[in-house]
Amino acid sequence: MNTEDKLKEAALRYHREPQPGKIAVVPTKPHRTQADLSLAYSPGVAAPSRAVAEDPASVYEYTGKGNLVAVISNGTAVLGLGNIGPLAAKPVMEGKSMLFKTFAGIDAFDIEVAENDPEAFVRTVRAIAPTFGGINLEDIKAPECFEIEERLRRELDIPVMHDDQHGTAIITSAALLNGAKIAGKELPALRVVVNGAGAAAIACARLFLKLGVRREHMVLCDSRGVVAAHREDLNPLKREFATTRRIASLAEALHGADVFLGVSKANVLTPEMLRSMAPNPIVMALANPDPEIAYDVATVTRPDLIFATGRSDYPNQVNNVLGFPYIFRGALDVRASEINDAMKLAAAHAIAAITREPVPESVLRDYNLEKLEFGRGYLIPKPTDPRLLTTVATAVARAAIESGVARRPISDWEAYARELRERTK
Repeated sequence: MNTEDKLKEAALRYHREPQPGKIAVVPTKPHRTQADLSLAYSPGVAAPSRAVAEDPASVYEYTGKGNLVAVISNGTAVLGLGNIGPLAAKPVMEGKSMLFKTFAGIDAFDIEVAENDPEAFVRTVRAIAPTFGGINLEDIKAPECFEIEERLRRELDIPVMHDDQHGTAIITSAALLNGAKIAGKELPALRVVVNGAGAAAIACARLFLKLGVRREHMVLCDSRGVVAAHREDLNPLKREFATTRRIASLAEALHGADVFLGVSKANVLTPEMLRSMAPNPIVMALANPDPEIAYDVATVTRPDLIFATGRSDYPNQVNNVLGFPYIFRGALDVRASEINDAMKLAAAHAIAAITREPVPESVLRDYNLEKLEFGRGYLIPKPTDPRLLTTVATAVARAAIESGVARRPISDWEAYARELRERTK
């Protein structure tokens, strides 16, 4: 049996045994005696129901709504698998739910919706939204994902985030902040090329602009080449980033560029293209499972390279688990009505800042390392870094309060940090 077959069999066994699936529901209250059951259900449950009917905000006091996130997908754009449908997407959504609980103590239900029409999808999510404190949209294809997220953000009063878009944008933004620092370059001076024009690419480009990258220094490429203003086949999302520069190809766009962000497909970035980039180039090759340029090829081609991929077996993995559990944690804890740009930027800066501090011994043990220091080989934190919870969640909660979307204030931030650490013990 080869390595791939061994992995497949191990994964199937992991999901099948000893109990199928990766998540379960467990009670949070005593439930052994008749008195317990009388409080949990009839007749005692009438009291909190009446209280919520009189004061809807008290639902956060008497139910688990404030710590419950829905992981919702229609399975039309599952990472690495494509449009496999809602049923086949369920293992992925269960995995996302498990990560919410593991890293941030958030209860999450996976909900797979057999509906591709944006209007019907929005209607379905809107109808079930009272159950949840937040909505994590997942693996929905572009361009429908943009309309769905925008509609739900506008129509619901709880945090809504499409993680494929904004989670990726936040983590790549953190990598960009640190990459620019290592390269000794200022963000407004960076010449950025984004290869790919799907949901993640557009979200990354938008957040890069909010970080300080200048629009005139950014070029977007799709499967037909440079997204240029003279093209007549551009949808509104691509037109937002259409360049007026007289260039047509990825190779032309990369000449003298400081940054390459690939959210596209394997092996589109050639050594020749990489050699044409500016000194200390920042390359984030995020295609999975094979990046836009192979790690060994890239590092040999440019010794001054600052390189990140989406893979865990190379340094600097751009992994959304660095963001989404803690972003929702902070948003839920202040009962934010939305996840706005201020909160996303706060998360990106917080993730970047962690990397510049000494690495905890527990992280070194997790990865069997003797030393790990900020630099080309350590651009963003490792997923098991315990500081992510307290640092990122706190940054997001602060940003929510400061931007006016929080409905529950936090006055003692040290106590909040202690509470966060207790939740995941």
